[in-house]
Amino acid sequence: MKPIIFIICFLASFSLFAQEEWGGVDKNNVTLKEIAPVWPGCESEKGNSKSDCFDKNLIQHVIKNFKYPMSAYKNNVQGKVIVEFFINQEGMVEVKSVTGATKALQDEAKRNILAIPKMKPGMLGGKFREIKYTIPFTFKTGK
Repeated sequence: MKPIIFIICFLASFSLFAQEEWGGVDKNNVTLKEIAPVWPGCESEKGNSKSDCFDKNLIQHVIKNFKYPMSAYKNNVQGKVIVEFFINQEGMVEVKSVTGATKALQDEAKRNILAIPKMKPGMLGGKFREIKYTIPFTFKTGK
């Protein structure tokens, strides 16, 4: 009888610890934790390190793929573009809106974001959810 009680207690505690990743219950308060999408190559990271790895790779991606539109550069067109996008439930990028500056600069910022690779989607409450991001692009010619 004691081994059965021990096994039941062990399984109950294990399931409670497993839920810690996505949220928890404290008295009558339920909290849900948003888990960021996982950038390819960040799968082996643990906890907040996955989110940090995502942020680092996103910044590197934006810098590496940044191209000033040649006609805008020649004409000294400058400005700030804001891109709002989601990493959807399939891990793909969906651009919601692009605002600011000129059409050429908006198109370049959108192209940069759409080049983000497919990844493991984010989660909320243990379920795949689309996660929203906003990134500013500042275009300056330095002239």
